[in-house]
Amino acid sequence: MKSKFKIKGLDCANCASQLERAIQKIEGIESVSISFMTEKMELEYDEARKEEIMQKVKKVIKKEEPDVTIQEV
Repeated sequence: MKSKFKIKGLDCANCASQLERAIQKIEGIESVSISFMTEKMELEYDEARKEEIMQKVKKVIKKEEPDVTIQEV
């Protein structure tokens, strides 16, 4: 399943890249793409585990970039 998110609070493109790498390591994530310029994140993941995966994604974001917020669009 693919989902798109509005991502706010990223400081730089390098931060987006680091966040992308951290999220990619989550089990069940097939692909992740974060654009610093457009403030968008696309996730492709196992639909059957959506709740579990989204909790892990939010946890990783808070750990790596505490000021960043995401909202599904």
